[in-house]
Amino acid sequence: MKQIVFISGKGGTGKSTLTASLSRIVQNKAIADCDVEAPNLHILMGGQVVEQKDFYGAEEAVINKEKCTSCNICRETCRFDAIDEDFEIIPFRCEGCGACALVCPADAIRLEKVKTGETYVSKTSRGTFSHALLDIGAEGSGRLVTEVRNNMKKHADKEDWILIDGSPGIGCVVIASITGADAVVAVAEPTKSGISDLERVLAVARHFEIPAYVCINKYDINLKITKQIEDFCEKNNFEVIGRIPFEPKIVNALRDLKTPIDADIPNIAFEIESIWKRLADKLSESDKKGDAAAASRS
Repeated sequence: MKQIVFISGKGGTGKSTLTASLSRIVQNKAIADCDVEAPNLHILMGGQVVEQKDFYGAEEAVINKEKCTSCNICRETCRFDAIDEDFEIIPFRCEGCGACALVCPADAIRLEKVKTGETYVSKTSRGTFSHALLDIGAEGSGRLVTEVRNNMKKHADKEDWILIDGSPGIGCVVIASITGADAVVAVAEPTKSGISDLERVLAVARHFEIPAYVCINKYDINLKITKQIEDFCEKNNFEVIGRIPFEPKIVNALRDLKTPIDADIPNIAFEIESIWKRLADKLSESDKKGDAAAASRS
């Protein structure tokens, strides 16, 4: 079972659209949306939720008023000002660090797990789909991403492929999205910020020694910057496996909750199919090299 994660240095580059499109092409696969803060892949995936669970990914201080002596030590210790004058915890400020519980001489404070989101497993016409939603203002998004991937593995049934719509950015949610993956595909647009975002997210993939490939979306809106992206990739040994042209029909298709494949946009569908063939070939080549290396060591 091969795991491929589609990432980007920022949101809005088209990685979710690409993932949803590939879910129409790739056979025998499961799908996951690891953008838990602003998920949108479920809009295109459809299907029926078969499992929904509350997720408890953080801790919060709780003060026992019967034990509390109002000594004020906890308020003086809390660097987040999460305890008010009435010795009530302010939930959105509490980081669950436990410092208040540690210093409380009356043992009146304890940490309790709090709900930070919800996880879902859906059955769709395209395969098993794992996704989640982080509660507003909640912490622990990286843990929730890990839970999404764990649910996907638990419910997957001997699929050959797992397609993961990764979190945008370069932070802990991205690390949680790509950990243990067989490959990542970084989706970028040919803009000045697009180059910067791409460089940063590829650096994260390289740091964790995960093979990375690049797909340039709307490559023809700025051929000069597209060339700069290609030069950067060549210099740093990142292969460009896809160049998707700008196509206004994609917006119209998405408004109708259709991928470019569903809407039968020929030039876009051809390129996405080509991207998958190149990617599958690359992973197959990597497997053969790994098998040959193992054979030579034995």
